[in-house]
Amino acid sequence: MTEKVVLAYSGGLDTSVAIGWIAEQTGAEVIALAVDVGQGGEDLETIRTRALACGAAAAEVVDARDEFAADYCMPALLANARYMERYPLVSALSRPLIVRHLARVALETGADMVAHGCTGKGNDQVRFEAGLAALAPDVRVTAPVRDSGMTRDKAIAFAAEKGLPINVTSRSPYSIDQNVWGRSCETGHLEDIWNAPQPDVYGYTSDPAAGLPAEEITISFASGLPVALNGQPRTPLEMITDLNRIAGAHGIGRIDMVEDRLVGIKSREIYEAPGAMVLITAHSELESVCVERDLARFKRLAEQRWTELVYDGLWFSPLKQALDAFVSQASRHVTGDIRLTLQGGRAVVTGRRSPAALYDYSLATYDSGDSFDQQLAKGFIELFGLPAKISADRDRKLAG
Repeated sequence: MTEKVVLAYSGGLDTSVAIGWIAEQTGAEVIALAVDVGQGGEDLETIRTRALACGAAAAEVVDARDEFAADYCMPALLANARYMERYPLVSALSRPLIVRHLARVALETGADMVAHGCTGKGNDQVRFEAGLAALAPDVRVTAPVRDSGMTRDKAIAFAAEKGLPINVTSRSPYSIDQNVWGRSCETGHLEDIWNAPQPDVYGYTSDPAAGLPAEEITISFASGLPVALNGQPRTPLEMITDLNRIAGAHGIGRIDMVEDRLVGIKSREIYEAPGAMVLITAHSELESVCVERDLARFKRLAEQRWTELVYDGLWFSPLKQALDAFVSQASRHVTGDIRLTLQGGRAVVTGRRSPAALYDYSLATYDSGDSFDQQLAKGFIELFGLPAKISADRDRKLAG
């Protein structure tokens, strides 16, 4: 019986060549799987047709944009997820969704193996293979670029030899990955970390110095999730898409950073995530109004660990699942509206309101109507500082 391999297929040179390459190396039938997470470009039917023309025994395409926005981007928003306090997990969030569909197709078709186009330098190889180990542990994994010496030069020669219907001449100087949640760009002149990004690096955002007039928006949340923009109901996908357009026009969401990769090297990355960064700004601000102090403090610790797990490819791990439950519980009362002004690359919060607010005007005000009993503060401070005072007294006695 002929072996079957499910290939994560993008429609580009490397994965198109990988169809025939894998067939020659293993003798297996290749099933191409293309997943739309909002990366733009060619339509799914064009990609499916190309996969078949390149020799795939079968090809499946999945429009997963709504699934990605609701089931992957929204949990990241609840966790205010930003790796190294900056990167909102653009690529890292899409990989477990693709993995879930790879595992599904492998199990449905009885495939023995799954293939991806990752190199040995990046994080994605870990995300694919750790995820597959959790969802389809009996399925083997192959990576032609990493494991079989399928360099770009060899891929171009293979495509020409086989007459594959792909363009092998045009090549961007950058490595780009994009989806609904954002866009990443690396390599080319960016590998010299002293070089400033050139304008052609950017695709989701306009120049923040363009001088557009300020724009005011209001985002409404229910239990931590965004549900309306300027009073108009939005699905997660609609919300992110609209904010990418609106905030992107103001140059919001540009990130230029040197990132600590999982494989142990540092890499210079340019990210654009206008919708994600506006949503995280608004969401975290509403949390400051609605979440009790100790819960908020602990949640910030949990958020960091949640983000690291997802970045490291452990979306399906027991700890990440447990943290999901905590984050969801902590978000129960994060309901209300946040008003922001967008201009010049910045999203600035200017207003907050919530039916679940812990902010009490009568306790916070310094004017008439103040209900805070300041006389209680003296005794509170004495008790609060008592352990430090006792410790200091002991140290003085021992020193003497």
